[in-house]
Amino acid sequence: MDRISKENYYLDIALTVASRSTCLRKKYGAIIVKNDVIISTGYNGAPRGRKNCSDIAFCMRDKLNIPRGERYEMCRSVHAEQNAVIAAPRDQMIGSTLYLACLDAKTGDLVPDTCCCQMCKRLVINSGIEKVVIRNTRDKYTTICVDSWIDNDDSLDGSFGY
Repeated sequence: MDRISKENYYLDIALTVASRSTCLRKKYGAIIVKNDVIISTGYNGAPRGRKNCSDIAFCMRDKLNIPRGERYEMCRSVHAEQNAVIAAPRDQMIGSTLYLACLDAKTGDLVPDTCCCQMCKRLVINSGIEKVVIRNTRDKYTTICVDSWIDNDDSLDGSFGY
């Protein structure tokens, strides 16, 4: 019997974390790992003490037909990456890897090729995280070197979404 790769092991954990999400659009799960130790986890949901979209039974961004990647000020959620970074000590994030997975909230299907939004990219860069690994299929993934987000600054091209 073949052993699961460490990348897919951590991505499976990120998918489990995503199942805690309270978002009605997409359920993201993120974990930060360094030296084969999970430093922190995060999923997308409203700030502590506020009602989640799943509690109030609507998404303001859906209600206003706001496309993916735009107008995040209208979203109630703190993103999975943000919650994982908030929960981790910075000295442990330096040189770490963030694993990110996403499920469609309506179907429960894996959403392939997801990536961090512009706000989360900035946060990941400043946190000291070195790599981001994104689930594409049950056993395939993409690894992104965070330095590429610095070298290829896509915040300068004026495009919307991600």
